[in-house]
Amino acid sequence: MELSEALDAVAADIRDHRITPDGHGLFTAIRHVDLLCHLVARTAADSEYRLLPAHPNAPARPPAEVLGLMAGHLERAVAHYTQALAPLVSFARPAPASLQGQLDAIDLHRRLRVHLDDAGQALEAARACLDGPCRPPTPSTAAAVPRRAATVRRSA
Repeated sequence: MELSEALDAVAADIRDHRITPDGHGLFTAIRHVDLLCHLVARTAADSEYRLLPAHPNAPARPPAEVLGLMAGHLERAVAHYTQALAPLVSFARPAPASLQGQLDAIDLHRRLRVHLDDAGQALEAARACLDGPCRPPTPSTAAAVPRRAATVRRSA
């Protein structure tokens, strides 16, 4: 199977098996991470293979630079799926019926949607690498972990 076919097969599987905010969605997300990790490993191996001296009967493949950029986009998709696991674990547990529990669920839904959307964009960018000129992966602002500002305490 060619790399483009493998990428299309993984993308089709991800489209066909949507992630839901429950225990089934957690299983599906872990399965997607597994598929993407295999695809990243294959892309990295193909990139290394392209750096070796050319064989006369070798099939035409994308250059190592394109494969390296593609691997970066796929790794970004893996990172976003991994970050989506935290909200999914919370959804797999029974939620408190309080107002605070409902507000927390809204925030979890938002975080889950952001990570899944960013993962989808990373997959589209990886596919674009095979179709033509592609851009290097850029760090996503949604993927960054927010840091709390240090508080200054003064003694009276």
